Amino acid sequence: MDTKEIASKLVKWCQEGDFETPYQQLYSPKIVSIENDGTAEGARVEGFEGIQKKGEWWKENFEVHSTEVSEPLVAENWFSVRFDMDTTHRPSGQRSVTSEIAVFHCKDGKIIQEQFFYDE
Repeated sequence: MDTKEIASKLVKWCQEGDFETPYQQLYSPKIVSIENDGTAEGARVEGFEGIQKKGEWWKENFEVHSTEVSEPLVAENWFSVRFDMDTTHRPSGQRSVTSEIAVFHCKDGKIIQEQFFYDE
């Protein structure tokens, strides 16, 4: 599977609200996931176990009201996607609308790295 196919599948599933299938179908077992610059505690995780813990933390801490996903922008082994999310932070009850850019790196038919950029 080439980068364009990977990007199209990821976007399709995310637009349908399915954020689990991409991890199962498109991600390398050695995936690296980075939030912003990756320097904050927990901002860099590796492997499926790290991704799973990150997902559990997200579900515990945020209620997602809606998500919009852009079409991918592909450049060789890289692609980017914009995510716009309306969420409520469960511990504080604060609702907010945020936007982030996700950049994905692909190799050997799998996503090997994802990095998310957003204002904190």
